[in-house]
Amino acid sequence: MAELFHRKIERTAIGFVLAIIAAASVGGLVEIAPLFTIDDTVEDVADMRVYTPLELAGRDIYIREGCYACHSQMIRTLADEVDRYGPYSLAVESQYDHPMQWGSKRTGPDLARIGGKYSDVWHAMHMNNPRDVVPQSNMPGYPWLATTPLDISVLPAKLSAQRAVGVPYTDEMIANAARDAQGQATPDSDAAFEAMERYGEKTQVSAFDGITTQVTELDALIAYLQVLGQLTQAAYVDTAAPEAMPDEDPAGAPATQAEQ
Repeated sequence: MAELFHRKIERTAIGFVLAIIAAASVGGLVEIAPLFTIDDTVEDVADMRVYTPLELAGRDIYIREGCYACHSQMIRTLADEVDRYGPYSLAVESQYDHPMQWGSKRTGPDLARIGGKYSDVWHAMHMNNPRDVVPQSNMPGYPWLATTPLDISVLPAKLSAQRAVGVPYTDEMIANAARDAQGQATPDSDAAFEAMERYGEKTQVSAFDGITTQVTELDALIAYLQVLGQLTQAAYVDTAAPEAMPDEDPAGAPATQAEQ
């Protein structure tokens, strides 16, 4: 019966086209319908911040080098994932990701909460030759990032493009994007303090690759990795039990992953 129906529908051009449209519509509805409830899906948190220009540049490098092909950035609610990686991912944590980096392929570990877990030095060594810090790693090295200057001149345009799709960058942030990227990778400079004023005192300012004479693509990538899971502390607050409160600092902010 099924074979006869299949043969008949294939010989009827209009029927076959209608069947294709019906099948495609199901997939479309599954992907499009949730967008109409996006305002109810994304949590409203007070401490969510945007990527700095340097972090945004690092994200672009992460995508360019294909890191997403082996690493996901979404921790499911399954107990084994939470036990291994930390609190499950919230929708708000990807609010300013265009495109999002959730993924499903895990040749390497999930990176949703990698921020603060390792030092900048560890990341620099890892990107140069992963087996220097993880002997069993099958990840390729990216040594050229440390010697490739970051093109900071394009950052104002990148922020403008992000604002066009809803990321709340201000005119001041866009105008000072190149200077803020330079400042975030140059501790104790005037530009560093200005970047912190624009993006918040929790902005990590560091000589990410260990060198302050120039801003490299490695600086940008490490800055991005160090902020994953740290743009907001909402996931830690939502999953914290009353007995876990001693892990908070005296001001009441949840401990970072590095502290845990």
